[in-house]
Amino acid sequence: MSQLYPEVMTSPQSRETQPASRRIAQALRSAIESGELRAGAKLPSERTLAEQYGTARNTAREAVRLLSEQGLVRAEHGRGVFVREPQRLFRFGSDRYALKNRESGLTPFRLEAKKQGKTARIDVVSIANEEPPSDVAERLGVPGDTASVVHRENHYYADEEPVQIVSTYLRWSEAEGTLLTQPKSGPNGIYGRLEDLGHVMTTIRDEITARMPNPHEAAVLHLSPGVPVLEVLHTSFDQAGEAFEVSRYVHRGDVTGLKYDLPVE
Repeated sequence: MSQLYPEVMTSPQSRETQPASRRIAQALRSAIESGELRAGAKLPSERTLAEQYGTARNTAREAVRLLSEQGLVRAEHGRGVFVREPQRLFRFGSDRYALKNRESGLTPFRLEAKKQGKTARIDVVSIANEEPPSDVAERLGVPGDTASVVHRENHYYADEEPVQIVSTYLRWSEAEGTLLTQPKSGPNGIYGRLEDLGHVMTTIRDEITARMPNPHEAAVLHLSPGVPVLEVLHTSFDQAGEAFEVSRYVHRGDVTGLKYDLPVE
């Protein structure tokens, strides 16, 4: 039998130590990266892969699982496993809070989605007066053991695909009784209402980490096993240098990029 996808070249020593499932996955990955297996192409069945590489079917199944974890393939029930279409990244950068963007009447996320010809949807999942996480309490300068913040959680979708979770925290002493506690916060969103309170954003600080998702995040974002998230802990500072808003952005690591243009001082 001729090989469907030849094995990549490895040293005899590495072939002896590398599990068969990883050798199969590596050969298929090379075929995808070279274009031999194009986006939308159907992978050979587990039986075919097992026969080609002289392994058990569960070994071939494990190889396909490894490719799925890497975001290279997707399984469709009753149809098979297919090579994923390359996805354009949503890129969020230092200009997303620029006043010029307000002229469009669109939020930064809606602007980015529009650039890519996608339909944006933002669900306001919850608005609650609660105790803040310790990192938020520290940045806002509020007590961490009392209900000192309003927490707004929004879920963001592009063409009905979930792409990010945003948790925004504001001081309850400022937000209580205002539109900041309502799903629709009025013209220019929460930043417009915060400006009404005297907080004009002049500086931001973004603290960025990559990590694995917690169960809630994995469920909301429909993440496959092995797909990480990018967390951006954002703090807004006003004209007096006071921190007045903290937001935690949790982005899908497979469809999101970050872009910053910064002056060198």
